[in-house]
Amino acid sequence: MTAHEERKQVIVLFNKSITAGARQAQACEVLGLSKRTLQRWQTAGTVHCDQRPGRDFQPPHKLTEIERVEVLSIANSDEFGHLPPSQIVPRLADQGRYIASESTFYRLLRAENQLTHRRNERPAQKRTKPRALCATAPNQLYSWDITHLPSAIRGQFFYLYLFMDIFSRKIVGWQVYEEESSALAGELLRDLCHREGIQPKQLILHSDNGSPMKGATMLATLQQLGVMPSLSRPSVSNDNPYSESLFKTLKYRPTYPLKPFTKVTAARDWVMGLVQWYNHEHRHSAIRFVTPAQRHEGLDAKLLDQRKAVYEKAQTKNPQRWSGKTRNWLRIQAVHLNPDKADINQKPNIEEILPNKKVA
Repeated sequence: MTAHEERKQVIVLFNKSITAGARQAQACEVLGLSKRTLQRWQTAGTVHCDQRPGRDFQPPHKLTEIERVEVLSIANSDEFGHLPPSQIVPRLADQGRYIASESTFYRLLRAENQLTHRRNERPAQKRTKPRALCATAPNQLYSWDITHLPSAIRGQFFYLYLFMDIFSRKIVGWQVYEEESSALAGELLRDLCHREGIQPKQLILHSDNGSPMKGATMLATLQQLGVMPSLSRPSVSNDNPYSESLFKTLKYRPTYPLKPFTKVTAARDWVMGLVQWYNHEHRHSAIRFVTPAQRHEGLDAKLLDQRKAVYEKAQTKNPQRWSGKTRNWLRIQAVHLNPDKADINQKPNIEEILPNKKVA
C-alpha cells in the first residue's frame, strides 16, 4: 500500500507534468502507475483511503518460526539429507509423523536455496564451446562422424564412416564397416591423407565425442599424421553441424533403401553411388549451388563468374524485369565452424592455429 503522503506527492508531480504539456500515458509510465490507479487516487474522498484494506494479511495456518526450523532440520538431517521432499514425506508418514506437506518442504528448501541435487554425486561440469574455426581453402578443415545403416539381422547395423571437407562440402573419404572401431577410423584417415596429399600441421579434424573419435589408436594416428583434433561438447550435436546435415541429406534421398542391407558389400555399393551423386551432381545450396567437387578443385570461381555475366546480360536486355540487383553469385570465401558472434565478420583465424599449414 502506498502511504498517504506519497500519494499526495505523486498526484502533485503528475498534475505538474500534465500542465507542462506531457501526455497522460507517458507520465503514468514514468511514475510506474496505471492510469486507473491515478484516477482512483484523484477521486473526491478517496485520497486518504482508496477503499482497499490497509492491513498486512497473514494466513492463519502459516508455519511458525519453530515449525519452519523443524522442517529444515528434518530435511537436512542425516536420515533425510540425501532425499527430495517427495521421498521424505512418505517416510515420515510411515513413522507416524506429519510435519508439513510435500509442497511446504519444497517451498522452504527453495527459499533457503537448497533445492538442488541432494545426493552425493559428481557436480555438474562446465563445458566450454569448441574453439571457433574457419577454412578459406580445401584440405584445411575436415569433419567426420559415423552413422548406422540398417542390417537384415535385427539389432545389428552396418557403420558408415564419412569424412567431409567443410570448405568444399566434398566427401573426401568414406567406408562401411561392420563395427565401430578407432583402429578402422585411423586406417581410413591415413589413406585419406595420402590421397589428398595432406602435410603435417595442415589439417584440423573435427568430430563429436564418440569412442572411435577419442580412441587411443585414432589419437595416435592423428599425432603421427600431424593432424590437429577438434572435439564437440558431449551430447551437443550442434557442435558438429556439417556431418549431421550431410547424414540427413544422404538418408532423405529417394534412393535410400526401404529394406535393410543383407551384406556389407551391398551397403558399400549403395554408398558409392550416393557419394558419386553428392560430389559430382548435387548443387549445394550453401556454396552457391555448385557441386562439392567443383569447389574442391577450384572450378567454382569461374563458373560463378559465368552465371553473374548471364544475369547481368539478362538485366541489360530487360531492365524492367529487375527491381534491383541481380542474384548474388559471389563466391563464398570462408566457411566457419562453431564461430564466435564477434568472429563472423573478422579475418579467419585458421592461420593462428596451423601456422605452418600448406594448402594442397
